[in-house]
Amino acid sequence: MIVTKNISIWKLLRWSGHHIVWLLGGSAVLALAYRFEFINFNIPWLPISVIGTAVAFYVGFKNNSAYDRMWEARKIWGAIVNSSRAWGMYVDGFVNNQFAKQAKTESELHGIKERLIYRHIAWLYALRSQLLVVTNWEHANQGGLMGKTAKYYQEKFGVGLVADEVTKTELKHYLPPQEHDRLVANVNTATQIINEQSRELSDLRAAGLIDDFRHMEMSKALYDFYVHQGKCERIKKFPLPRQYANISRYFVGIFILLLPFSMIPELMKLGEWGFWTSILITALIGWVYVMMEVTGDYSENPFQGMANDIPMLSLCRVIEIDLREMLGENDLPPGIQAKGGVLM
Repeated sequence: MIVTKNISIWKLLRWSGHHIVWLLGGSAVLALAYRFEFINFNIPWLPISVIGTAVAFYVGFKNNSAYDRMWEARKIWGAIVNSSRAWGMYVDGFVNNQFAKQAKTESELHGIKERLIYRHIAWLYALRSQLLVVTNWEHANQGGLMGKTAKYYQEKFGVGLVADEVTKTELKHYLPPQEHDRLVANVNTATQIINEQSRELSDLRAAGLIDDFRHMEMSKALYDFYVHQGKCERIKKFPLPRQYANISRYFVGIFILLLPFSMIPELMKLGEWGFWTSILITALIGWVYVMMEVTGDYSENPFQGMANDIPMLSLCRVIEIDLREMLGENDLPPGIQAKGGVLM
């Protein structure tokens, strides 16, 4: 997530500079062709303006859909934060000796609470890692310049800001040793962690450490976690429909291809300075349409490990700190800080 108030001109140029180069280059070549009369025809402005208007509406629809996906993902993670805090409250307040068949010591009760809390923290980090697995349609999985650029963005402005992979290096600190290897080896580790929580709740109910009502309430909380996880997986595994995501790119390309044959000859009627103006104005209009397309393209997948992702690591750490404070811990990890204006 980009946390600076403004995107600097330098960052904007670094992001879109290669588009500026080919747009200026193409406009200059065609302007020279008109100037030396290698080309002597022009397309009336009316059909070009109709195409441009239609393309703007179409790209606007795509961008709205992409924003909806991103904002829904943020709302889901906001719900995960709230449900996680409720889980910590349930664990802290519900697990006690009130209905116990055989009373536990305070140390034993604390150990049970710690296990339930830490296992939930493991679920958070496991879910984040699963959502960062690259899908076929995401930029980092593409070939050519697009794939290389996406990997560069991930390294410099995305997940590369985080030095380690939590699932592989840190889950052992949150899961009991007898569970770690078994749960991590599953295809969907996050799903199995929640199921492990359910099994322990059943054991606690059998031991009388929670009663039926508390068991039901805590099970509902686990169900909520499955709902949140399923919503995240839906966004991750179901792309913005390709007919909308890709066709807009072709429409923008058609508009930019036709634009110079109307704009350049019209502006060159203004005289000597019209030659240079035609190059700049044509490239500028093309750049605006390209950036409209690119903005939506990079916003439609909110879990692809780039700068405009949902800041899942930061949210996981916020939840971890809250839950561990509920356990009475003081030796807490620091919150995730933004680096280079990006919060992951």
